[in-house]
Amino acid sequence: MFEVAQGVPLFAPFYWAVAHGNGGNAAGQGGKSTDGDLDVNKLMYGGSLTALLVAMGIAAPNLAAAADATATADATATTDTTTNATVETLIVTGTRQTGITAANSAAPVQVVGAEALVKTGAIDLASSLETSVPSLNIDANGGDMAALSIEAALRGLSPNDTLVLIDGKRRHDTANLFVDSDSPYTGAATVDLSFIPVDSIDHVEVLTDGAAAQYGTDAIAGVVNIILKKGSSGGLFDGTAGQYYMNQGATASWGLNKGFSLGDNGFLNVTLEERYHDFTVLGLGDRRFQSPDGQVLPGLTFPSSNVTSAIAYPHENQLNGDPAYNLYNAEFNMGYDITPDLQLYAFGTAGYRLAGHYENYRTPTKVQGVSSGGNTVFPLPFGFDPQEQVKELDGSITVGLKGKLADWNFDLSTVYGTDHVDVWVINSANAQLFPVLQALSQNTITPQRNFDNGAFQTTQSTTTLDLDRGFDVGLAAPLNIAFGGEARHETYSIEAGEPSSYFGAGAQSFDGYTPQDQGIHTRSNYAGYIDVATDPFQNFHVDLAGRYESYTDFGSALVGKGTVRYDFSPEFALRGTISTGFRAPTLAEEFYSGTNVSPDSAFVSLPPNSPSALLAGFKPLQPEKSTDFSVGFVAHPMEHMQVTLDFYDILLRNRIVETGSIFGTFTFSGQTTPSLISQGVLNAITSRGVTLDSGLSYTGIQLFTNGADTRTLGVDLTANYSTDFDEWGHVDWTLGFNYNNTAVTKVASLPAVVSTTTTGLIGTLGQFGPVLNAVAISDLVDATPQEKAILQALWTKGPWSLNLRGDIYGPESQEVQSGAGLFDEKIQATGIMDIDLGYKITSSIKLDVGANNVFNTIPPLTPLLNGVPVDGALVYHVPYTFAPWGSNGGYYYGRLTVTF
Repeated sequence: MFEVAQGVPLFAPFYWAVAHGNGGNAAGQGGKSTDGDLDVNKLMYGGSLTALLVAMGIAAPNLAAAADATATADATATTDTTTNATVETLIVTGTRQTGITAANSAAPVQVVGAEALVKTGAIDLASSLETSVPSLNIDANGGDMAALSIEAALRGLSPNDTLVLIDGKRRHDTANLFVDSDSPYTGAATVDLSFIPVDSIDHVEVLTDGAAAQYGTDAIAGVVNIILKKGSSGGLFDGTAGQYYMNQGATASWGLNKGFSLGDNGFLNVTLEERYHDFTVLGLGDRRFQSPDGQVLPGLTFPSSNVTSAIAYPHENQLNGDPAYNLYNAEFNMGYDITPDLQLYAFGTAGYRLAGHYENYRTPTKVQGVSSGGNTVFPLPFGFDPQEQVKELDGSITVGLKGKLADWNFDLSTVYGTDHVDVWVINSANAQLFPVLQALSQNTITPQRNFDNGAFQTTQSTTTLDLDRGFDVGLAAPLNIAFGGEARHETYSIEAGEPSSYFGAGAQSFDGYTPQDQGIHTRSNYAGYIDVATDPFQNFHVDLAGRYESYTDFGSALVGKGTVRYDFSPEFALRGTISTGFRAPTLAEEFYSGTNVSPDSAFVSLPPNSPSALLAGFKPLQPEKSTDFSVGFVAHPMEHMQVTLDFYDILLRNRIVETGSIFGTFTFSGQTTPSLISQGVLNAITSRGVTLDSGLSYTGIQLFTNGADTRTLGVDLTANYSTDFDEWGHVDWTLGFNYNNTAVTKVASLPAVVSTTTTGLIGTLGQFGPVLNAVAISDLVDATPQEKAILQALWTKGPWSLNLRGDIYGPESQEVQSGAGLFDEKIQATGIMDIDLGYKITSSIKLDVGANNVFNTIPPLTPLLNGVPVDGALVYHVPYTFAPWGSNGGYYYGRLTVTF
């Protein structure tokens, strides 16, 4: 086993500062795991911003000396490491032509530079992008392993509908499937942006338009293209540390980027990075043992009365909050000019993550047995709080040749990527296995606490050939013809855990993956495309693309795209796009299988392509298909100002969604034993070979299915303006706004075998009629804000900089199911303010201090119904977890940057 915080010494100055700043832990934290080999509960950090700055002061003289000794007058190298991309940046996304800028692109492309990425205070790429691109969102509060992967979603669709490229090459998917039925992001199994070091990035191009015809499946909502640094000299070192106002969630990271020349004709750019984040614990107590004010309930008997001695009491149930992780990343990018017309290039990443997330607290009576002498034994008399933990290895390598041959530009490349996730449950026990073993011994035995639950792995190999050439045919611009092909092979595998992890009902909190879950699944696809672009006459641009895809498991699809732009004047241009799209289900969506267990419920995820799903009346997954329309304008109403406005309409058919909870049994308010809802559900669970705990209040199934058609209407607005105040400095103003409304236009019917016609249940559970109940539809259409606005002002004067950003999130809501029926959790429109103050100590050293969510805005707390959280949860006073700005409140930080 491993220890979550074992990587701390690598950023010793920051660790020393925060760990010793006030010497305190968050209330209720501290302690050691009962098995003694894994210190998972202790908060490593608890410091203050003052101590952080002291540590930076300790480190700064040595860094300054190194910077002064190696500083160079090479201004280009410095620019490479601190790029601040603008609308005038040349782009490669959304077009096959060269020399196109974001300002004159026919497609809506937003460019985010390296400086903008680090001014957010976030230490991961996706969180930085979310505060820069209005139509981009990430999940801030995923449950279980879903809280670990950071995936981007554009225009209100699933992250699976956003394609991620690195230097124009397809990035491989994560093996960590997002299975969280209470989230609009459930089912996501696309690129995990955590494994791309921020310091390796020159800029990011975000195409907010359907582009499946240009780039292939997954690009229904748009494309995120990460452009790597290519500097052959110079570099930077940066470090940051901080924590939430509530004295939890200590965070630290460091990064090093360095460029090297490869003779006179090449470059090598290398980045190293480490990140650390500690647990946060939200809410209070556990309603099985405490009242809403945290007081112990009267009448508790032994051993339940021992709860006051539980680790972290009165916060013994630590389910709600951030996971803890150590993450290590490395990246390289190189290019070498073999001849003036031929370049060899390669880039790659490697990452390793150790992470853990708390599960629900288990009662002291959960694990018990009778010895061979007839004595009742409680081996864990203080209860236990299990953790789901992962060891994850991620890597990718790209090798290619590009250049010019017979007047044709060509690019031939091969990409291989893989992600391997080992899943563990620690500080747990198997409640069915222990009594079997205890019955063989007269003395009390120690139950197994840590379980290897199994593993997931994805691989993806992609070979592409792209060719393009411009022809002078007498039009206002050359006719650019691009065409090429792609061959891709993918695998997804599930490896069974050790037998004790799935014996009976399995390890508490997460049942191990069984031999029935185990399997290796593969597919291949082949594609060809053509893209033709020109200006038929002055100021009028046309771009037409078509793509043919053939899958070994789904057959073929033909998609197309047409884009036009007309510049009425240098100050105003209209643009529009019509496109069709196609997304094959991920292998994870098709074949994932597992059982998630809480103290009072168990739900089995059935693979859609399995006999158990067929027994429940479901069909194997089919591809999603889309039609996208967009129209907008680009305006330059005055000097130093650009405004873009784009309306879009996305029709998505056969949308792959996770069903709502399809219950086999359900305990209604006032009942002491569960009611049978659907024998068909219980039969499907049994056919899967799954054994469930006895005495559960709720049991059922969930699975991915082509469950709905949706229509998404929206608008993207961006505005940039710069003002020079002479001796008072310079201000860059930025406005971003997105309106996004998704409506479900069609819902598939729930198979009759798992529905119910029991009087009184129709409407209460929504388990008769549509495959998506009210809760699932709410997650799909209401749980992300319809409006999002970003207002930013960056002031610079001499060595000083001040970045003020306000994010405004429109109202959102989420239906939840409780024993008394449905409840609509609502969050009103909310503004969040961030601030970053920077000062250049020397030309090479910069210090920033700042805060995100300055005013410590917390989402509404889950209300109580008859003294119980309305969503049926066990913990009181937990903030709504679907708030887009997170549930932990304000966060302060400091950052040191040294360029050389």
